[in-house]
Amino acid sequence: MVGLGNPGPDYARTRHNIGQLVVAELERRAGATAKRHGKAEALVAESRVVGGPKVVTAFPLSYMNRSGGPVAKLMDYYGVDAEHVIVLHDELDLPLGQVRLKQGGGHGGHNGMRDIIAARGPEVLRVRLGIGRPPGRQDPADFVLKPFAKGEQAEAELLVQLGADAVERVIAEGFLAAQQRLHAPS
Repeated sequence: MVGLGNPGPDYARTRHNIGQLVVAELERRAGATAKRHGKAEALVAESRVVGGPKVVTAFPLSYMNRSGGPVAKLMDYYGVDAEHVIVLHDELDLPLGQVRLKQGGGHGGHNGMRDIIAARGPEVLRVRLGIGRPPGRQDPADFVLKPFAKGEQAEAELLVQLGADAVERVIAEGFLAAQQRLHAPS
């Protein structure tokens, strides 16, 4: 699984890096430590999530709009097909705190997904992490590069937990079962 974001401390807690924050939580839960991968521009950890199969978690060290190269290199190195790759990314079109699973389809204006699709096609599994829309007329590009506001911190922390739970459910139950359970009306 790959958590999308931008490298460096200036971006670490921004909306755009929520995918990386979820992957960091999954690594914490599994007791895994990411190390620089020699074949790809990424930090990578191997572990077992929820006592299940071996999983590889990764953070590309490239900027968001250049995620395709590191993801493609990792897929080649580990011999993984797109249908077995989970990409976690921020989603403007979902309210803050909402998590949705998706397989395939277009990039929806997300530059990280655009680059991954260009490199490997649209078949990857996705965990879409709702960050909400920018207020007023704020440029979405500026909005995603800002940290969550003070009043949003609790919701953002819950989003990290819910995103990690969703990934664990995909691994334990399979994508379709996890999607049906997550998307079922309450």
